Amino acid sequence: MTTATAEIPASTTATTHRRGTFAALRVHNYRIYVAGHGVASTGTWMQSIALDWLVLELTGSSAAVGVTMAMQFLPMLLFGVHGGMLADRFPKRTILIITQSLNGTLSGSLAVLTLTGHVRVEYVYAFALAQGLVMVVDNPTRQVFVNELVPAPYVRNAIALNSAVFQTSRLIGPAVSGVLIGTVGTGWAFAANSASYVAPVIGLALIRSAELTRAPAALRTPRQLRMALSYVRARPHIVWTIFLVGVIGTFGLNFPVVLTAMADQTFRGGADLYGLFNAVLAVGSVAGALIAGGRTDTRLRTLVLGAVGFGLAQTAAALAPGVPTFLAALVALGMVNLIFQAMANSSVQSWVDPQVRGRVMGLYMLVFVGGTPLGGPMIGWITTAYGPRVAMAFCGIVPALAAVAVGLVLWLKARGRLTQRGPVAQATAG
Repeated sequence: MTTATAEIPASTTATTHRRGTFAALRVHNYRIYVAGHGVASTGTWMQSIALDWLVLELTGSSAAVGVTMAMQFLPMLLFGVHGGMLADRFPKRTILIITQSLNGTLSGSLAVLTLTGHVRVEYVYAFALAQGLVMVVDNPTRQVFVNELVPAPYVRNAIALNSAVFQTSRLIGPAVSGVLIGTVGTGWAFAANSASYVAPVIGLALIRSAELTRAPAALRTPRQLRMALSYVRARPHIVWTIFLVGVIGTFGLNFPVVLTAMADQTFRGGADLYGLFNAVLAVGSVAGALIAGGRTDTRLRTLVLGAVGFGLAQTAAALAPGVPTFLAALVALGMVNLIFQAMANSSVQSWVDPQVRGRVMGLYMLVFVGGTPLGGPMIGWITTAYGPRVAMAFCGIVPALAAVAVGLVLWLKARGRLTQRGPVAQATAG
């Protein structure tokens, strides 16, 4: 077999450097995992569209959609690092089997309530909160599990491919969800999502244990969380990256709020138009994830430029005069968003030691999605008070300004170092 197609066992050493957009697919365990991930992701996007539209139907309020987002991500804000600590201490595959099973059960319960006509917005809020509690453990565990599935040289590519698969499912899920909502109702979208979790559970069970590259389990010692915070604080490049991720997660990624409002209020469409917006956003996202997957390293200044690009793209979308130009802006927005996300995620994971990776990624996910309970309602209020265009522009301007500020700080520090080195260099030369 040629090098391009030969299967790479998980025991391949880290010194074997492989490049290519689909390099991680050479690993057997990763192929099984990503197949199940793709099925579940499609169901997740189906449910996401249905949930947003259900809340809008029940309340007629964009602010209520923001509250639903807040309820879903509040647990991550409160307990995100604790979920990462569990990922460091216990077998990650076992954790994921449990969390995927719980997600399927929760979605099935919401499907029953909706199909029987007993659903109320309070129940939707409770469902979002329960799903958020599962996500506290599932998300950081999923982020670091990729390091056990593939050899070290493939980790960056595997993370990017995970994003590409997730965004590809965003092309299918919203379209299917829109059809289901328009024909048989939102309840069947929830039922389909519940069934989709069977695939990742089976996939996780079929993974070859002998080929997993397990990180040493963290010992149960006092002050584990404080140690992880100190570890991050001592590494400024990680601090700045997590800061940018947090700003974008809190203020920039409020698509359920702004896109439902843009579809409903600005362009006078329905669930089908909202699904189209998500599908087009996913086209750009898939392209961005594949571009990021071909990179082998990332500098902090590249991440800063990516954050600026994200803000400018979203601001441009807010100003788009009609649906065609709005769709074009969404493609660009999705592309730059996933380039930034994939590079930031893989960079942080490559910069930390395996023993603390779960806790660091727990902190990463805390700031990434934990800010949604603050940003979601805020953007919902701005949407209600000032309109969808103002809200979407706000979602772009804030991250762009934050990235410019970080770039300025880094430039001033670099200039200060150069100034300090000047006399020394001159003395040495003399």
